[in-house]
Amino acid sequence: MEPAVRARFEAHRHHVLATLRKSGAPRVSGTEVRVVGADLTIGSMYGAVKALDLRRDGRFALHSNPGDGTMADGDAKISGVAVEIVDEVEVSAYESDLPQPPPGPYHAFRLGLTEVVLTTVEGDHLLIRSWRPGEPVKSVTRD
Repeated sequence: MEPAVRARFEAHRHHVLATLRKSGAPRVSGTEVRVVGADLTIGSMYGAVKALDLRRDGRFALHSNPGDGTMADGDAKISGVAVEIVDEVEVSAYESDLPQPPPGPYHAFRLGLTEVVLTTVEGDHLLIRSWRPGEPVKSVTRD
């Protein structure tokens, strides 16, 4: 993940996650994001609807917390497919990165990225940089 995008997700604790309901309609939830090794991850209370959505259909979109609204460091959005972390070694690695162990059962997901977008203000223009696996970074400037 591009360092500027990673910085946006590390700058604040809470972000906005979109998942898909059984009906196909979007569901928006707050979530915490952590980088564990090279992976972007999220956790969830056991049985939470966002976790059940991701178990059924891993497609997601995640929008970084906008902070103070100035867009000084940009606006980051990612999408992809979440995979639940169930392997004991991966669960241990995930738990070792947490500031404290979860108080009870939980779900954790590794986020496989299919698109990353960072929008920044450059002078009087918006600079939109996007990336998809296997493709170079694309940049578009808008007035």
